[in-house]
Amino acid sequence: MIIEFDTYYISPIQVKDSWKICDLIIANQDRLKYYFPKTLEENLTPTLSELFTNKKVKQFNNNEELLFTLKEKETNVLVGLIYIKELNWTKKQGEFAYCIGYTHEKKGLISKSVTALTNHCFENLGLQTLQIITHKTNIGSVKVAEKCNFKWKKTLKNEFTPIGEQPLDMELYEVNF
Repeated sequence: MIIEFDTYYISPIQVKDSWKICDLIIANQDRLKYYFPKTLEENLTPTLSELFTNKKVKQFNNNEELLFTLKEKETNVLVGLIYIKELNWTKKQGEFAYCIGYTHEKKGLISKSVTALTNHCFENLGLQTLQIITHKTNIGSVKVAEKCNFKWKKTLKNEFTPIGEQPLDMELYEVNF
């Protein structure tokens, strides 16, 4: 499955993406260390990225977690990652997480990706509720949620603990089919 928009495309993670993922993560490690510490830790070297990618492909194939890549059509440069995680097939629910390289931020690419993948989840996967959980100071992520018609539901107390810091309250946004 490939979803195209503008000069970009979204596709499921593939084993051959490991080097591109390593490059994206290393180039953006300062931006990712706060909210994506596990992804950063698992992609600090090409060997680690290969292990990460193999694991994510297996999880994708088993419908445990869906990781999509966002790439430029012309160059195949990886510019972002979009996760659909915390999948609960009984409740028909999943949660988005996403990151984009600093050279492509503020172009609306994540909003377009989340919108396209939301439609895919509702129309093809049978999910009925999708969530975005973000900190209120992560303005870019709040804008993605709002632009993609996710509605604020509630504040989740002590939901996320950054490495070496106190737990943070996070904001829950949802969209339903």
